[in-house]
Formats: sequence, C-alpha cells, structure tokens
Amino acid sequence: MSVLFRCLTLVAFLALLPSALVAQQRTVSVTLLLICDLYEMSEGPSGRGGLARVAAAIRQERLQRDNVVVVHAGDAISPSLMSALDQGKHMIDLLGDLDLDAFVPGNHEFDFGADVFRARMAEARFPVLAGNLTNATGQGIENVVADRLIHFDGIGVGIAGFTAEDSVTRSSPGDLKFAATLDGSLTASSRLRAAGADVVVQVVHAPREVDMQLIREASADVILSGDDHDLLVGFDGRTAFAEAMQDGFYVVAVDLDIAVTEKDGTRQISWWPNFRIIDTAKVDPDPSMADRVAAYEHQLSKQLDRRVTRLQTRLDSRSAAVRGGETAIGNLFADALRVSVGADISILNGGGFRGTRVYEAGTDLTRRDVLGELPFGNLAFVLELSGEQVWLMLEQAMARAENLTGAFPQLSGLTVRADVSRPKGQRIVSVNVGEKPLEVMATYKLATNDFLARGGDGYEVLKTTKRIIGETDAKLLVELVMSFLADKQTVAPKISQRLIVARGAPPQ
Repeated sequence: MSVLFRCLTLVAFLALLPSALVAQQRTVSVTLLLICDLYEMSEGPSGRGGLARVAAAIRQERLQRDNVVVVHAGDAISPSLMSALDQGKHMIDLLGDLDLDAFVPGNHEFDFGADVFRARMAEARFPVLAGNLTNATGQGIENVVADRLIHFDGIGVGIAGFTAEDSVTRSSPGDLKFAATLDGSLTASSRLRAAGADVVVQVVHAPREVDMQLIREASADVILSGDDHDLLVGFDGRTAFAEAMQDGFYVVAVDLDIAVTEKDGTRQISWWPNFRIIDTAKVDPDPSMADRVAAYEHQLSKQLDRRVTRLQTRLDSRSAAVRGGETAIGNLFADALRVSVGADISILNGGGFRGTRVYEAGTDLTRRDVLGELPFGNLAFVLELSGEQVWLMLEQAMARAENLTGAFPQLSGLTVRADVSRPKGQRIVSVNVGEKPLEVMATYKLATNDFLARGGDGYEVLKTTKRIIGETDAKLLVELVMSFLADKQTVAPKISQRLIVARGAPPQ
C-alpha cells in the first residue's frame, strides 16, 4: 500500500469520526504592558524613567509583537513641577503620543478638583476607564467609560477600569462619587464575558488590600494595578497580578499564550502568564518624545530656575523622613505658612512633601525646588479650633504614625509628645502652644493646606471647624513659602524637638 493511499485513508477515517472526538485548537499570544504612577515627564537621577524611555520601551514591544495592549493604571496629571503650573495639561498631551489602550484615573487625577479632572479627560486622546466613578446624581462622567473589548485573531480581551475609591479622602474630587472597586468587579467581568471576552483584565488604582481582595475574588484573569509604588508580580494559578512601581522606572509586560479549544460547539480557553520586567534605564529614549519633553522642560525652566534663598543647614525630604518624624524642611515650611498668615499654629502632612531628596548646606534653593516639594497646588487655609479640637487633630495625625503614612504631621507653634505604642485616640501625651500648655477651652488659629482642612488624610475634625480664610480668599501655599524664603538671604532650619515620638512607655 502506498504512503499516499494510507494518508488519504486516514483522512477519510477521521472525517467519519463523531465531531466529539475531533477538537480544534489554536494559540493566540497577547502582551499586556503596564505603566502607573507616572508623575515626571523626564527621567530620574538613576537614568531610568520618564516618558521618552517609556515611549521607546512601548515602541519596541509593538515592533516585536503583534498583539499588544498598553494600559496606564493611574496618577498622571499630579503631582509634578509642571502640573503645579498647568494642572496636568502637558501630561495628558504627552500620554496621547503613547497610543494607550486604556487609562484609569488615580487619586491624583482629582487633585485640582472635579472641573479640572473633566477638562483633562476631555483632552485625552486615549480611552479613559472608570466603572466606579459617577457624578453627584449617579450618572456617568463624560469622556469616561466603564470598560472596553479588544479582539485579536478571534480572541476577545475585555478591559475594565476602576479608579481610586478612596479619592474622597486622599484628593479633592468635589461632588464626584466613588463606588467600591470590589462591589463592581464581578459585575464588570460578567458583562465583558457576556460580550465575548475570553480573557478579562481589570486595571485598578487601588491600595494593596484592595488588590488582594480582587485576587481572592478571582473575577478577573489579570489585575494590573497602580498606587502602591511597588514593583510586584504574582500568579496564584487563577489570577495574574502586576504593579509597575512609579515614574516609568519599569514597564511590566505580561505575556499571555491563550489556547483556544473548540469542540462540539464548546469553546474552552486556557492560558499561562509570563512576566517580564523592562528596566527603562536599559532602553534608549525615543527621540520624538524626548524632543517634546525638552520643549516642555524649557518652558518650565524659564519660570522656575530662580534662586529664592541659600541653605545654611541640611534638609531631608525623603519619604521616610517626612513621614516618620520631625524634619528641618517640615519645620521651615510649616513656619513659613504660620508666619505668612499670622496663625498661632500650623500643620502640614508629610505626604504633601514630594521632592524625596537631600539638600546639603550651602545649596541655593530655587523656585523649582520649592515647587517640587509642594506640587499639589494647595491653598493656605486658616481655621479656628478649640484646644480640644487641636488635641483631637493631633490624635488623628498620629493614628497610623507607625506605618509611615502621608498623614504624619510637620508642625509650627506646637510642641507635642506622643507614644505610638498606645491605642489609637490615646497617643498624644502632652501639647504646648508656644511656651504654654494647650488650654482645652481656648481658641487657636490654625494654618494648614486645603486638603487637610477638608478632612484629607484622616484629619476629620478639621472639616467641622470655622474657616477664617477659605476657598475664596486663600493664597497658594507654595507661593507663600516662596515669598517667605525670598525675604531671607539665608535660612538655617533645624530639628528642634517640636515632635517627640516614643515607641514604648510614655515619655516622663
């Protein structure tokens, strides 16, 4: 019997078999690229990050692979030096050149208020996804959708977006409403699967505890997250997870080889993730994006590269410093605020300092430096508090102090002793205003930023206090600090025991 005859016989035999015995299988490869928490348009001091390197990494992936999905998991229009001047307009413009497949707003998208958020999203040249965001009446937001479905070679990839549900306390979204991400995740996945999604991807801007809840729920196949500034990937056999640190230092690629088996009209999908960490320090910047960034940096330099004062002492604005204890820079800026508005006391949150750097003694501090530390465009409010409210404010400030949160206080006009080993609400040991003990029934003028005045970072008591200087007549905090410093040829701030934090027995 000839080889040809045997082959033809086998084909004929297979054709007579019941369809249940013949399965058709094929594999489609899809790459998900994640960036998140990208504040600065230029690369950092480590030689990594910035939009030119991110653009080059994305371009290389698209050249090397057929099916690429690029997502941004939030935080773009704030905080940065340029954003303090143009409220994030430049970032939305530059991100448009990346040809994003999905952008999910982070909490910092709301730093300049609801109107600015709407304006920036209207300018976006990419899909904006946030299924848990509505206006005051529960209606959707213009230019924002819940999800989208993308097809590659017959494979449906559904993408659902969820913005930061805690934006109300961490930003300034006005009357916008935020539903819990977990509440909407199952519904979103069901909707996408019904529409033809073989793989569901949820892009979220959420803290780690929400990420873990979503992983346990397993409503999505892949979760791509922002917010924690971590470089992290994982897979538990059901759900793949990734987060890409910050500022474009890394791009995380999740390669999915999606196997499709069709048998008796039944479609079965299986896949396995391969994670790749792309270090942008090893990617040559994209020339076109580099030129665009340079043009924006030139605009910025003309306004910011002007000296305001000279330092006679060392300043440290790194996160561990300003979120962990009294600092010289915290004292300097809190003093500038208190003196500028004529308040008795002032308080700033450590999370409001964003320079994350050390300034050595002898450094000429520029407008760029000050704006880099205070990039949020906050207003300087003055509130009237009773002594009892001051004490409660400090308790709220120290409620999570052991975790190095952004709520950690930087003070002026106050001397505070605290013990974080005590239960929450009982951590303040003593308080002096100036040289005198705090009087519970006395009235004090407090200077702070508008974010804390609205109850941000857990300072709930400040929402109920009388505003002496508020929205209509407040000045920009950063301008008050710059003016205060510019009036002095030199400054020599230092740590002066304004805040003594014990970790054990209360101080004697």
